[in-house]
Amino acid sequence: MKPLPKRIKTTHIHPSDIQGLNRLVIDAITGLTGLVETVHYTVLRLQPPPETSTLSIAGGIKLIYRSIWQVTKVVGDILDTLIEQLVPLVDPDGSSFAREAVVAALNGVLGDYLEESGSPLAIPMTLRQQGRPLALQRTLLSEAFPQASNKVMVLAHGLCMNDLQWGRETSETPGVEGVVRYVRLAQALGYTPVFLHYNSGRHISTNGREFASLLETLTQEWPLPITELVIIAHSMGGLITRSACYYGAQADGHWLKPLKTIVFLGTPHHGSPLERGGNWVDMTLGATPYTAPFARLGKIRSAGITDLRYGYLLDEDWQGQDRFQRMADRRRTVPLPQGVRCYAVAATTAKEPGNIGERLLGDGLVPVNSALGRHKIAELQLPIPLPQQWIAYGTSHFGLLSQPAVYEKVEGWLAARNDRDLCRTSRRRSLFSN
Repeated sequence: MKPLPKRIKTTHIHPSDIQGLNRLVIDAITGLTGLVETVHYTVLRLQPPPETSTLSIAGGIKLIYRSIWQVTKVVGDILDTLIEQLVPLVDPDGSSFAREAVVAALNGVLGDYLEESGSPLAIPMTLRQQGRPLALQRTLLSEAFPQASNKVMVLAHGLCMNDLQWGRETSETPGVEGVVRYVRLAQALGYTPVFLHYNSGRHISTNGREFASLLETLTQEWPLPITELVIIAHSMGGLITRSACYYGAQADGHWLKPLKTIVFLGTPHHGSPLERGGNWVDMTLGATPYTAPFARLGKIRSAGITDLRYGYLLDEDWQGQDRFQRMADRRRTVPLPQGVRCYAVAATTAKEPGNIGERLLGDGLVPVNSALGRHKIAELQLPIPLPQQWIAYGTSHFGLLSQPAVYEKVEGWLAARNDRDLCRTSRRRSLFSN
């Protein structure tokens, strides 16, 4: 792998960012205008003023809001034209850590909308090295990884995050965005690490299918035949990995053959109570005519977030349904991939076992049982053996990426597996020689 440069020229904001934000602001103004207009109509319908023509007032309201929409659209179009002239002047790859974090968070919350509206802020799915996209062509991969191994480690980030946030440490060298802890783990065990970068606001199944396709291309174009593929996935990244395994199997993907290990870090296999709570707020706001217009605000959150209600992995889990409606868990059962050793790490803010916080709070976002694949319904239970489960106490959801104890546990699991594989290989060679 090429060494990190001593100084990386980066920018905190690009003209294309301003263009994307401009469209978001215009859309937000338009949406808010529509919200206020709906409230006015609701009040007028439920409590019409005495001795006044409701029809004439409604006509006046319509004229006012139509004028606001037209002015807003004209202003937005003018700004778009001006900003488009600046976009080609900036290197799109010269992106700072801060910018990457902001854009990733925005994609997590509004990613489906950004993609549908063609926003330049929408993140395309890529595999990256040191924050830069990899061209999945054999010759170019050979240049990017001159010392490529036949063992590859893919790291998949979670909701509202990006590939630069894997165990980031502060660097003393100005301009360097930090050292990634898991790069050292991969290299110590003989793996070549690559990082998944994706729009976490899209449906999990949409990302899962594309991830499977990306891994298929990587397997075919890698400089050496891949003999072992390991995926380490944080949070939503674990759900996307499971979805990718399902769709990869449906397509007879070649990448599944070298896939030996998946490590789940704080993955909400059975959903997150925070999204279920958000769905309850939607229903509450919609309970009365006066608050119903404000229920739109709760429906801003992305498809990726609403998929976390129960941990949807497949298109069939959400297609043909209003994703903001309150409904029971009707997802299809998706088993773990066959022949793959799976490990699960859960985090809890509780300091020690037996604390009520361990069971109720989890890591602040994902309950312990959900992260370990446990479920009261037998068909939904993930058969991860107890020795392959671990709970990190006194750790938050995002602390899973930086806690040394978590890093050491994952390293121990992978090292032990490598030792077992070496023993099997040695035994086979011994039997063959005899």
